[in-house]
Amino acid sequence: MAENLLQRAISPMAPLKLPTAATSPSSPSRIAVLLNAQARKVTPRVVRALSHVVPRSDLYLSRTPVDARRIAQAVLRRGYDTVFCGGGDGTFIGFADEILTEAEAAKATAPRFGVLKLGTGNGLASLVQASAERGGGVIEDVRRAREGDVPGYRPLELLRIDGRRAQFAGLGLDAKLLNDYLQLKRRVRGTWANWLLTGARGYATTIGLRTLPQALAQPMTVEVEVRNSSTLPAYKLDAEGRAIQEYAPGMVLFRGPVMLLAAGTIPFYGYGLRMFPFAGRRPGYFQLRLGTVNPLAALGHVRALWRGEWFPSGIHDFHVVAARVTCAQPMPLQIGGDAVGTRETVELRMSSKRVELLDWSRPALAA
Repeated sequence: MAENLLQRAISPMAPLKLPTAATSPSSPSRIAVLLNAQARKVTPRVVRALSHVVPRSDLYLSRTPVDARRIAQAVLRRGYDTVFCGGGDGTFIGFADEILTEAEAAKATAPRFGVLKLGTGNGLASLVQASAERGGGVIEDVRRAREGDVPGYRPLELLRIDGRRAQFAGLGLDAKLLNDYLQLKRRVRGTWANWLLTGARGYATTIGLRTLPQALAQPMTVEVEVRNSSTLPAYKLDAEGRAIQEYAPGMVLFRGPVMLLAAGTIPFYGYGLRMFPFAGRRPGYFQLRLGTVNPLAALGHVRALWRGEWFPSGIHDFHVVAARVTCAQPMPLQIGGDAVGTRETVELRMSSKRVELLDWSRPALAA
């Protein structure tokens, strides 16, 4: 029965056929849990455990964007105060974007958001120090939130790209790695090699088998022009995150070859990779990072790179409100960890909307 749980109860508008959890009359807020049924760690066991923490009518599973839209409508209609999203960065921003869009249309207030560490990369989970699935940490986070035991909250500013909101996006090498990973997963699905392409091991395998060999065999750089398209100035940053040059509206920030052009409002990509060490330091601005680097040099400095402490001369950092990127040829694009094809032009801009996240990184509340 448990093995068929996800297959039997996917409709986001109908109650899941799960054991009923008791609702505490003293609970300070109404909480919903939204899960991506396709996520690797959203298992029947996890769903069953969550069903003992939240009422079955407040637990939603989604398989498609249509499901996510219906769930967003239900969330606003039922007036939840807090919504937990489980399934990785792409899952979070997919649900959050739909909920914000529905809230704008209805002139309603969006709920607060919690992050459940049930995806592959979990950059947002690193930001707020959400608990791991192992040992029941995910269940404990939801239970604590229901009881009002939340240490604090933090605002999450968002980008807007191609009509979508996200906490990060990238053109070039990072998006190519994501595309390579997805292509390899499709090729080995259902075979003995499928275990190689799971989680962090899968990305490491992809780098070794495809992305790095291709980067060494042929240049992966593309000529780009990046222009400040905001009415506010942009700033070039040094290795300490200090502004060392100001760019007026309309000025060119960069023109030349890049293998990576990425933007983020939070420091982290997945697995704790601090891609944007200066994100969040200037409210209303995102960090833009672009340039080229020798792949072998990157491997030699992988620890410093992961901590956000490696600043080779070919990498340039900026604080920007909006930038228009024009590429000499199409570059692969990822938005919020989801591969979305290739683009020759893209507009990166701060969103006028932000969300509030439950933040477990602060000291626990006093008893």
